[in-house]
Amino acid sequence: MLFYEAANPAPNPRRVRIYLAEKGLSVPSTTLSIRDMEHKGAAFLKVNPLGQIPALELDDGSVITESIAICRYFECLHPEPALFGQGARGAAAVEQALRRVELRIGSPLTQVWLHTHPFTARVVKPQFPDYGETQRPRVLEAMREFDTALTGREWLDGADYSIADIVLLTTIDFAGFVGIAVPEELGALRDWHARASARPSASA
Repeated sequence: MLFYEAANPAPNPRRVRIYLAEKGLSVPSTTLSIRDMEHKGAAFLKVNPLGQIPALELDDGSVITESIAICRYFECLHPEPALFGQGARGAAAVEQALRRVELRIGSPLTQVWLHTHPFTARVVKPQFPDYGETQRPRVLEAMREFDTALTGREWLDGADYSIADIVLLTTIDFAGFVGIAVPEELGALRDWHARASARPSASA
């Protein structure tokens, strides 16, 4: 087994690292340099033809890509502690929160990153900066939505720390890297971020 990852601020490999740390799991890994375009090199394209990180190569040579798919694989092998929810209702609550993070804030943030950041200009041709800037207010709007959702609760699903919190943490931190900070007035979201960041796994 070999986990192909990348260093911060790349959010998707970090999701898996935090998840594995929460599970107390150690997996052999190799770090590719996004700056040096190693994920687009011939060697890695044989692992993942899409040239995207992370990827998990299993002992039989098969490969799992996409961060959540990799985490779900490990969840089946190591169900405790449950990070995808417990029982039908718990699993649904986590999935609901996870989808909202990915769709409500992750999607517009990706467009800001792809179309306005100088780093991505090397691979996104052509960039559409004006379009990217139209997505910045959508990220801030989503932050306000999550501030409301987190008011009066400790974690996103209303019960326990889960994969949804992991994905929101990495997304919020990546938004900061892209230049979109959490507004000062969003106290519930900022308090949640402090709790999530204080967990030992957050430094993975």
